[in-house]
Amino acid sequence: MKRKIAMIASDLDGTLLLDGAQALNQEVFSLIRRLQGHDIIFYAASGRQYASLRRLFAPVADEIGYICENGCLSFFKGRKISQACMQADLGREIIRAMQRTGGLEVMVSGTETCYIQPTSSNFAALLHDVVGNNVTLVPSLLDIPEPYMKISFYEKGGLSDTSPWKKRFGDRCTVQTGGNEWLDIMPKGVNKWTAIKENLICLGISADEVIAFGDNENDRQMLCHVGCPITMEKARADIRILGRYHTDSVEKSLHRILDGIGYEW
Repeated sequence: MKRKIAMIASDLDGTLLLDGAQALNQEVFSLIRRLQGHDIIFYAASGRQYASLRRLFAPVADEIGYICENGCLSFFKGRKISQACMQADLGREIIRAMQRTGGLEVMVSGTETCYIQPTSSNFAALLHDVVGNNVTLVPSLLDIPEPYMKISFYEKGGLSDTSPWKKRFGDRCTVQTGGNEWLDIMPKGVNKWTAIKENLICLGISADEVIAFGDNENDRQMLCHVGCPITMEKARADIRILGRYHTDSVEKSLHRILDGIGYEW
């Protein structure tokens, strides 16, 4: 049975951005505009910050929705829909634990910028020049000018065992990998799906009318709750099996939807 599609949400890294790409295929913007012609809203659903996502989607920046920071922050057409923060004491405990662990660079996400206290200038360059973040260097991450939202660490070359972090903070926070080199810690119960759900309420859309694309652990809840989850062919195995369908290209799937072939669920 082909159902009405009202929203399409797509992860970025490993999904819409493949093989480490940091710029979108220009075709994506025309596809988003074609979706709008069919009354289908497009949402970028990512662990990235709002400013970075707006740069990536510059030609359609004011026409789409954003699930940012793995669900800690969301916007639709420039209007903030939701934001989730954690207690300051908990945030400082997480930061101290990360800073005491060797080989990690720590990042704290704010609404318009990310805060870092880098051990190497290369980390600031990575965030600003490659990822496209707004970056603010501070003397101490324990004292930033806004509430703690998402706290992450970057481990160059690939994450080591993340189970100790889940064991220590998993009962008080959402702890998820955001890629091969990033671990993200968000307020308890917060994920991409919780933010999408708040946007669906605002827009009067049913979860059954949503298609979502993803490939990694931070997409799990989103994929489990939308009407039609589509996972990437190269997704990690435990995420790939969550897909009703699989694809090697989001653009190909969008063409399929726009050409009327669609997906059944």
